[in-house]
Amino acid sequence: MTDLGRAATGGRDDAARRFFRSRWRGTVPLGRLIWRDMMLVASALNALASMLALWLLGAGVPPLVAPPVHFAFLPYNLFLALCVWRTAERTGGSTVGYMLLATAWLVLVTVI
Repeated sequence: MTDLGRAATGGRDDAARRFFRSRWRGTVPLGRLIWRDMMLVASALNALASMLALWLLGAGVPPLVAPPVHFAFLPYNLFLALCVWRTAERTGGSTVGYMLLATAWLVLVTVI
């Protein structure tokens, strides 16, 4: 991206890239990744998407519209779960619990 393009986006592109890169590379502390990013932020996003999908069904929108809304954050959920697993593997020690928690969370937010 050119300097002009960066100026036009206000650096948002770089901030998003840094956000995802830091999580993928495991530079974010495991506790923050699990409790803030996954349990708090992603769970809230999933709850909002689920409520919107239910509202759409109740509003009489064609039923084929609701599932894509409900599953809109699935790629982000998978990304976070993979980041937890990768970071836990790199951290070492007794991180199996974190890996199981991430797996259970992923199943729960996908199903509900």
